[in-house]
Amino acid sequence: MIITVVGTGYVGLVSGACFAEAGNTVLCLDRDPAKISILQEGGCPIYEPGLLELIRRNVDAGRLRFTINVEEAVQYGALQFIAVGTPPDEDGSADLQYVLEAARNIGRNITDYRVIINKSTVPVGTGDKVRAAVSDELKRRGLDLPFSVVSNPEFLKEGAALENCLRPDRIVLGIENGDDRAESLMRSVYAPFELNRDCFVVTDIKSAELIKYAANAMLATRISFMNELANLAERLGADIEMVRRGIGCDPRIGNQYLHAGCGYGGSCLPKDVKALIKTAREDAGLPLPLLTAVEAVNNAQKHVLIQKIKTHFGDLAGKHFALWGLAFKPDTDDMRAAPSCDLLADLFAAGASVCAYDPAAIAESQRILGGTPHLNYVDNPLQALADAEALIIVTEWQEFRSPDFDGIKSRLKMPVIFDGRNLWEPQAMRERGFEYFSIGRR
Repeated sequence: MIITVVGTGYVGLVSGACFAEAGNTVLCLDRDPAKISILQEGGCPIYEPGLLELIRRNVDAGRLRFTINVEEAVQYGALQFIAVGTPPDEDGSADLQYVLEAARNIGRNITDYRVIINKSTVPVGTGDKVRAAVSDELKRRGLDLPFSVVSNPEFLKEGAALENCLRPDRIVLGIENGDDRAESLMRSVYAPFELNRDCFVVTDIKSAELIKYAANAMLATRISFMNELANLAERLGADIEMVRRGIGCDPRIGNQYLHAGCGYGGSCLPKDVKALIKTAREDAGLPLPLLTAVEAVNNAQKHVLIQKIKTHFGDLAGKHFALWGLAFKPDTDDMRAAPSCDLLADLFAAGASVCAYDPAAIAESQRILGGTPHLNYVDNPLQALADAEALIIVTEWQEFRSPDFDGIKSRLKMPVIFDGRNLWEPQAMRERGFEYFSIGRR
């Protein structure tokens, strides 16, 4: 099939490359010339394991191209996937300007039938707005061309996005009732990926839009629930890891997204919980007290580490710390809403300085945080420990799980570790001679 993907951010780039891998011909559009230049020169503007190799293979095969030409992109694919950003507005609502601009561009340039697919995470009712935007542009052109609007939310987990896209655990299609043409085309494009037929969900557009928000809200709820219990476990002398194992064995609960830590971040959970709360309040007149609490718990959890550090050291003015991990999770360079940003702000406000290491996110951290005399970076985790009062961990990269503990101990001023991701067993760390502070563990 011939496909256009509008947007070469995380979702658009992964989706476009995977569609091409399945044998389709794909043209990816972005209005950022710098990003398209990187892709055309054989690079990749984001870090995701395996993505660069997948892009290069399909570019070499002639199945994947990139452009900044809107007219070319709209006239190229019968399927027009909109995969642009929906960043949060100041009031917490999803900013739809890029989605609606993409829809208007399609309306300005189509000459025959198109299926317009919302793959961006959007509030319930966005499908109607996309349809209206396309219709308005066609009316201005004096044309009455047929088109379909489909909701096809993505469920990509950063760090495992290629696996999620090529072998999805579910495919959700929101299609207007009776639109058999659009459904047939969408089923055809997803046929190579449809390994689990029980999880191919075809529903109305608004339900599909809500499915995406509901999924992320549930994951956020599980994380905040465990973080709240972890704080309770510390007060009661219980071990949250044992609690996790105990409840995770219950098949009604399962063991996914139950790890306590220093809060969730990333491009999806914080933004989507906030947007769902805003949509419910303003569009349905319905407060969501549970999700409001989930958001509040997560915001507070991002400051748990600084509280532990201050309790141990007291005044932090002039103190220097080593930080392992900047990305919001391992196997990505994504710094959006990362707990490390809150921690760094807390440390700087207290007068401390930091030397940071991350396998992938240093460049992104420099871009987001800018230059500051209180923060420097190194390209080796042990280098970050020089002259540091303690080691702080906020991202559970695999390379941190079995480090050189003797090397850590010899480089730190004092053998103190604050572990925001519960990487190691507390008793084993004490036996190695460390003062070890984790989240909810004994």
